[in-house]
Amino acid sequence: MSPKNRAWLLIAILAAVCVGLIWGVGWYRGRPIGTAKLLQRMPTRDAVVVYIDFSELRRGGLLQLFEGNKASEDPDYQSFAQTINFDYRQDLDSALLAFAPSGKYMLVKGRFDWKSLRSYATASGGKCMGSTCRMTGSTPDRRISFFPLQSSLLALAVSPDDSAVLDMTGSVPGPVPEVPSAPVWLSIPGSFLRSGENLPTGTRMFARGMEKAEKVTLTFAPEGSRLAARLDVRCRNEQEAVEVASQLSSATLTLRQILEREHQKPSPTDLAGVLASGSFRSEGRSVFGYWPVERAFVETLLSGVS
Repeated sequence: MSPKNRAWLLIAILAAVCVGLIWGVGWYRGRPIGTAKLLQRMPTRDAVVVYIDFSELRRGGLLQLFEGNKASEDPDYQSFAQTINFDYRQDLDSALLAFAPSGKYMLVKGRFDWKSLRSYATASGGKCMGSTCRMTGSTPDRRISFFPLQSSLLALAVSPDDSAVLDMTGSVPGPVPEVPSAPVWLSIPGSFLRSGENLPTGTRMFARGMEKAEKVTLTFAPEGSRLAARLDVRCRNEQEAVEVASQLSSATLTLRQILEREHQKPSPTDLAGVLASGSFRSEGRSVFGYWPVERAFVETLLSGVS
């Protein structure tokens, strides 16, 4: 092979390597990230974690339950959504949220107009440096920061620290956490249950029975024409699981007796009626609970009607 041909061959090889590297970086950055991997990026210590699969709710015809709720009708939200060309009914795929002592952290999958998002941040008095934007929220201690983790994945944080979103740039070392398969689930730490703060009225006596639990998970999934709420309480040992199941069953019986004394029939549209329909059992170190949830209750809850 002549020196000239060898030179062209070397150029071709280098070009192929460069193209391969560019393609590889693009594939790596754009590869789908599973929910468990996303959870590893979030500060979950003493945090209430919420996951909502809007795509699954959309396929199951359940997303319409969100239409007309107070959050979606809020003028500020509507103005924000219109400014960034975002419609949750078709653009939102999933949301993973962690309500931690240090702030609120969100990883949201969907279709975003990043140019409009940056414009909104700067128009609101914020600044964007590189791919990260920072702005002040409704109060000075609510600092909002966000950046595109991927083209269809928004990382956002609301915290006194205006760089809090950078905590989600990488994964925390350790085993991949287990995540439920349900379209909607919550992971609740024992510290939250022990504090008793921000718990809905009527749920505190149930929370007391789970204060010593290692892990509490609540899932919601379609079940025929209604939803099924399922509880999974991970205890330290089998004896503790038996005690927790007994306490939860006792709390349910007490609630039923209170309703009977007040001559009230449990209603599927209010929280007391839903809680009164619960059943519990222990199995090994775990306690499992079940509540049937009618769509009417979800509609009432989302509409803000007490």
